[in-house]
Amino acid sequence: MAPGASSPEKQDKENLVGINSKQLGVCGWILFFLSLLLMIITFPVSIWMCLKIIKEYERAVVFRLGRIQADKAKGPGLILVLPCIDVFVKVDLRTVTCNIPPQEILTRDSVTTQVDGVVYYRIYSAVSAVANVNDVHQATFLLAQTTLRNVLGTQTLSQILAGREEIAHSIQTILDDATELWGIRVARVEIKDVRIPVQLQRSMAAEAEATREARARVLAAEGEMNASKSLKSASMVLAESPIALQLRYLQTLTTVATEKNSTIVFPLPMNILEGIGGVSYESPQKAPPRA
Repeated sequence: MAPGASSPEKQDKENLVGINSKQLGVCGWILFFLSLLLMIITFPVSIWMCLKIIKEYERAVVFRLGRIQADKAKGPGLILVLPCIDVFVKVDLRTVTCNIPPQEILTRDSVTTQVDGVVYYRIYSAVSAVANVNDVHQATFLLAQTTLRNVLGTQTLSQILAGREEIAHSIQTILDDATELWGIRVARVEIKDVRIPVQLQRSMAAEAEATREARARVLAAEGEMNASKSLKSASMVLAESPIALQLRYLQTLTTVATEKNSTIVFPLPMNILEGIGGVSYESPQKAPPRA
């Protein structure tokens, strides 16, 4: 780049309306003094027409002979507007809520969704908002719609549903960079609702139900396996000590008698079981059959 040349960004900023600091010129000063003389001649009446009240949350951008009078907007309070040569535009500096209507978006995994959101922004430079863009609110609204569609179009449906905060922050950064020259500062972006087709909702519900059912079956199988291992360990302990089996038998009788008082329990001696099934408590093997 040549030494005398400037960067494209610097040239764009110099060409923006409202930053040019040229003087009024000879004709401009003549008209200025004539307007001032007219105001002095008609002082009792003109003073009420030339004084304007600017509220605390407003700023006034004054154009004198078509040129912005100062780089900074005037207000709040009383300002003086000269007749015939001055025109002023009020700018509201309060936060504006921009409601983005539902946008039909095709995600990266080819799913059609409808997404709506809301953008909160405010004007921090009244001069840039008036001089550099025709309708700053309409331009911000259309830019928010386009940015929402472009950003969500690069995401999958699962990423949109799980990462709303990250997507909203990305949209806010893009909007803030684009509207800086318009005097706009984006405060917050929120994604309100993500609507998916009914058929896809049913498919996702069926998939989630199948996943939960499979997980429940796995847990039940693990429980059965753990229970069988515990029963095996308990049976081995009881086989080693017949007295423990009798104590367990008596404990079971106590539990049944406590829960159901109307039930009559007939205890059966453990020695009788030896002759019924051929079970011996001395050894886990069956007793030899009698001749």
